[in-house]
Amino acid sequence: MRHGVRGRKLGRTSAHREALFRNQLQSLMERERIVTTLPKAKELRPLAERVITHGKHGTLHARRWVLRWIPDRDLVKKVFDEIAPRFRERPGGYLRIVKLGPRQGDGAEMAVIELVDREAAPAAEAKPAKKRGKAKPAKQAKKGAARPAAGAEMEAMGEEREEAAEAKPKAPKPAKKAKEAKAKPAKAAGAKPKREAAPEKEEKAPAKSKLGGLLRRRKKEEGD
Repeated sequence: MRHGVRGRKLGRTSAHREALFRNQLQSLMERERIVTTLPKAKELRPLAERVITHGKHGTLHARRWVLRWIPDRDLVKKVFDEIAPRFRERPGGYLRIVKLGPRQGDGAEMAVIELVDREAAPAAEAKPAKKRGKAKPAKQAKKGAARPAAGAEMEAMGEEREEAAEAKPKAPKPAKKAKEAKAKPAKAAGAKPKREAAPEKEEKAPAKSKLGGLLRRRKKEEGD
């Protein structure tokens, strides 16, 4: 039984859990807000609050303790100079956890863990919404303005083509009969000579059978 057992193993070894929490602490102190699973967020919150409490102390020992969990010296400086002074009058509860519901795919419970007094992200400038009803007349006006210009360009091009056609001397077209006459000998020269039909073989008269000849000889002998 698990009576009185604190903490979650999260399916990892102790070294793997420490590496996970170091990475999450660095991201949390850098962005002041991260999205993770609910069990990880619950395990990370007490550790992150201890880091901020040491930042409020401001001693050398506190800096070395924080460096154990956040190896990046720039982030440690941010914890001591920017984040910790915000919570100077607050005796704890520096973070909040907001549930997001199950994750699509494996159904894991997701949550947001963030600083209570975190700096608001710079709001993007709101762009005016485009209305379809008002945009159409503008487009039609543009099309109407473009059509006369396009028509003038087409007319100018047509005039240039006519002038170029008049400047060039027209070559006399060869007669169709001459083309046909030239084409026929070419075809005759290129065509293969047809084979003459082979003469039909004369049908041979049926040869007289030997029996018929014997019978005729007997009849002659009997008549004699």
